[in-house]
Amino acid sequence: MYPLKKGKVTSQAHVGLPKGTFEEEHGRKGFFGKSAHLYHANPPTGWIRFEGKLRPHCIDCNKLEPTDHKDRKGAPVAFLGNNDLKVFVSRRTEPMPFYYRNADGDELYFVHRGEGTIETDFGPLSFEKGDYIIIPRAVTYRIVPKTKDNFFLLIESKTEFEQPDKGLIGQHALYDPGVIVTPEPQPYLDDKKEWEVRIKVEDEFSSLWYPFNPIDVVGWKGDLTVWKLNMRDIRPIMSHRAHLPPSAHSTFVTQGAIVCSFLPRPLEEDPEALKVPFFHRNTDYDEFIFYHDGNFFSRDNITAGMATLHPRGIHHGPHPKALANQAKKTHTDEYAVMLDGLNPMHVLPAGDAAEWKEYWMSWMEKK
Repeated sequence: MYPLKKGKVTSQAHVGLPKGTFEEEHGRKGFFGKSAHLYHANPPTGWIRFEGKLRPHCIDCNKLEPTDHKDRKGAPVAFLGNNDLKVFVSRRTEPMPFYYRNADGDELYFVHRGEGTIETDFGPLSFEKGDYIIIPRAVTYRIVPKTKDNFFLLIESKTEFEQPDKGLIGQHALYDPGVIVTPEPQPYLDDKKEWEVRIKVEDEFSSLWYPFNPIDVVGWKGDLTVWKLNMRDIRPIMSHRAHLPPSAHSTFVTQGAIVCSFLPRPLEEDPEALKVPFFHRNTDYDEFIFYHDGNFFSRDNITAGMATLHPRGIHHGPHPKALANQAKKTHTDEYAVMLDGLNPMHVLPAGDAAEWKEYWMSWMEKK
C-alpha cells in the first residue's frame, strides 16, 4: 500500500510540522517496518494519571547494591529482564578470587567507570571507560580491576551479540572493523595455586577446582573470541536536514534485542527540522536506555548512571523543557546505551527498590 495523506500533515516526516501540532511516529519493527505519522493538537505524553502496571520507569542504577561491591566473592545484581536477556550492574572493587564461566548466555559488558584487565581463555584484554566487551557463552574469564570505583552495565543474552548489517553505507560506517580489539595469548602463568572455576547454569552456580591456573592457552585461531569496541570509536550517522531514528545508531544485534549507542553529534541545520527525538509509541519493542555521560538533551532530572524503561503501548518522547528549547540546540552532548527488547522487559526486585516511582509525572508541565 502506498503512503496516504489525510488532513493537516507535513510532506516529510520530522520536517516542517504544521503549526501547533505534535508529531508522533507510530511504527512497526523498530523503525524498519510500516509507519504512520500522526499530528496531534496536544503532546501525546500529556497524561495526568496512570492506573495499572503499564507506565514508564526510571531506575537509579547508582543505588543498586551488587554483592561484588563489597565482597570479592560476590556477583552482579540483575535489575531488568525477560526470557531473552537480563540486565545487571557490577560494582566490583577487587580482583575476582575465582575464574567465571557463564553457560547461560553470551555477555556484553559496558564499562561506565573504571579500568583494569579481563583475563580470558584467549588472553588478557585491558578495559577502560566507554568499552563494550563481548564475552561469548562459556568463555572462562576473571575481572582484575585496577581502580576501586568501578561500574559495569552487563547484558546477558541467550544468543550471540553480532555486528549489525550496515547495508548501503558499507562495512566501514558506524565503526571500522579495524578498531576492534582482540586478546593475544599470554605466556602460561604457572602460579602453583589452586583455582576455582565458577560456572553459571540455569542461574545456579557450580564450582570446580584445578591445581593450576586454568588460563593456560598458549595459542588460538578461529572466528569465535572475546573482543572489544570503545564508544569513542563509533562514528554516528548524521543528517543535516532531518532527525534520524534510533535504529540508525545500532551497534550490536542479538536475538530479541538491538543495542544502540547515542553519542555527541551536530544537530540538523534545517530550521524546520525537528531536533529532539520525536514522540513515538513502541509497538514491537520495549526501550531501555542507560545514561552514561554528558547532557541528556531530551530528558529532565536524569543524571549519569540512571536508566529508563519505556514499555510498548504508551508514548514517550522529549520532556516539555527539551521540546521548548530545541531551537537553541546546535549539537548533542550525550553518551547513552539503548537496548530495544522484542519481548516485554520486566523490572526485577532490585530495580524496583531503586526506582524513581514518580518518573511518569516528569512530562507534566508545572503551572
